[in-house]
Amino acid sequence: MNHLAAVGFGYTARALAARLDRRAWQITGTSRGADDVENIRAAGFNGVLFNPETDPDELVGALASATHLLVSAAPTTAGDPLLGKISDRFNELVGLRWIGYLSTVGVYGDRGGDWVDEDTAPEPSSERGRRRLNAENSWRFAAELHANLAMQVFRLPGIYGPGRSGFDKLRDGNARRIIKPGQVFNRMHVDDIAGALLAAIDGAEPGFAVYNLSDDEPAPPQDVVAFAARLMGVAAPPEVTFDAAEMTPMARSFYGENKRVSNKRMKSELGYQLKFPTYREGLADIWRHESER
Repeated sequence: MNHLAAVGFGYTARALAARLDRRAWQITGTSRGADDVENIRAAGFNGVLFNPETDPDELVGALASATHLLVSAAPTTAGDPLLGKISDRFNELVGLRWIGYLSTVGVYGDRGGDWVDEDTAPEPSSERGRRRLNAENSWRFAAELHANLAMQVFRLPGIYGPGRSGFDKLRDGNARRIIKPGQVFNRMHVDDIAGALLAAIDGAEPGFAVYNLSDDEPAPPQDVVAFAARLMGVAAPPEVTFDAAEMTPMARSFYGENKRVSNKRMKSELGYQLKFPTYREGLADIWRHESER
């Protein structure tokens, strides 16, 4: 039986787990908190506590039978938290055939709205991006010491889907239409991310590869909010200029990077075709399912 161990059992990992045939897959998910571990177990998966206090022996024991490892836990100033725990014992994971590392398109930094692909040299402009790039490189080095292992890095954009979309922000009163001329963001529906990861697992071959995951249309964020409001039949929030908008330093930093991310390699090498090519199809599908409840 295959065994997927997801280090950081969050929104994306759960979407992937939902796509796997439980008759053929054992699934383990880690979380930093005991309550979250219990929730993982209540959902029918193996739950493992993983935080700075976790004993390395217990962690290695939990991962020992893993054939596939999905890593999304955020790196710290000290580097990747999992490698920080088990780097000297990585060779004990003898059954491992595939590692998927969930990184970010933020490693490309600001490109003034130009297109980037996997051959574009990373130039992260934020601390978040620099940490992810360092973690990518650490995982690549660790995987090179493990024979016959497929190591794949997936650079993710903004993730949306059920329970995490413009509809939720509109309901909560947190939706904003901040206008910065020429600004676009890249995004992808969580179901498409899970589908691309599953395609990567199914076709994985030993070696190292990088894939950008994104939909077909980088778009201005205010357009996405306005489209969600139209589907809901509510008024869109008023437009606010970027210079006049009150924002946290982190929120403002996202507007400091502007690029369009190509997904051509995802389509050509993984053979994955998007279920939701743009935010329009994705939001329409979410709204349809919400309306049917």
